[in-house]
Amino acid sequence: MRYLKPNFVGIARNKQTTGLGHVTKRDLENLEAAYPDLPEQRAIAHVLGTLDDKIDLNRRMNETLEAMARALFKSWFVDFDPVRAKVEGRDTGLPQDIADLFPERLVDSEKIPEGWEVGRLADAIELLSGGTPKTSVAEYWNGGIPWYTPRDAPHQSDVFVIDTQRTITQAGVDNSATKVLPSRTTVISARGTVGRLACLGRPMAMNQTCYGIRGAAGYKAFFTYWLVRNTVEELRSRTHGTVFDTITRQTFTFIDSHLPPTDVAGAFEAAVKAIMERVLRNLHESRALAALRDTLLPKLMSGKLRLAKAAQAIETEA
Repeated sequence: MRYLKPNFVGIARNKQTTGLGHVTKRDLENLEAAYPDLPEQRAIAHVLGTLDDKIDLNRRMNETLEAMARALFKSWFVDFDPVRAKVEGRDTGLPQDIADLFPERLVDSEKIPEGWEVGRLADAIELLSGGTPKTSVAEYWNGGIPWYTPRDAPHQSDVFVIDTQRTITQAGVDNSATKVLPSRTTVISARGTVGRLACLGRPMAMNQTCYGIRGAAGYKAFFTYWLVRNTVEELRSRTHGTVFDTITRQTFTFIDSHLPPTDVAGAFEAAVKAIMERVLRNLHESRALAALRDTLLPKLMSGKLRLAKAAQAIETEA
């Protein structure tokens, strides 16, 4: 490790003396700093690169897992593949106890499986409202409760939101219209960028531009998320990429949905639960790995931490 005396203090003192509020190119050229020898730099890059590789692996794994859950929902509740297989005398490819849950014919001009309903989305969900604590009251903000807004919406393949840009305190909750929603609640943006979805990966509050959505009539959390997500995607496809200018409570009473019996929805819930929970675990792991990487980098570059101890920390975290 080469240690050269940093000159940040000298630059700052000079700027205060001269009254200049900026750093010039010459200041940067004359700046001295500590840095490791090239072989150690390469070793550090290799060690920290293992963290980036694992984060990238988790991202790609989540893309695959999300695609699996999406494909299963489409097969069962959009294309009705198990029912069509029975109609055509083919094997459904499902375990017998699950296959028995599906009827053997389509009705209503073959648009829906026998025994299912074409109902309103509002019949299958419960809507929850959000709110914003007064921004002028400091004690309402920067607490331990994540406060979700549409800008916190995750990438579709990540499904879950686990962090938010802003947080609030319990006093903020108690003195506003917002409420803390349980983990696995679906959240949809109702204004601005309408139709952005997230499944809460931890308890959170949300602002008034969103609706929280919980399953009703016996429908569980993950079925509800995929039902709402599929409905939003169908509406976008019909309206060339947009859904609505604004979503209101009344909007959900206008949207038709194929509503299966609760035992079929429950079988889907059981089938995707492990997939969805693995997506969430990957997100938490990637967040921890990124935090570890960002902590190790300055310590390794300054020589405050040696590579052997850093490798041990990475092995423990991974």
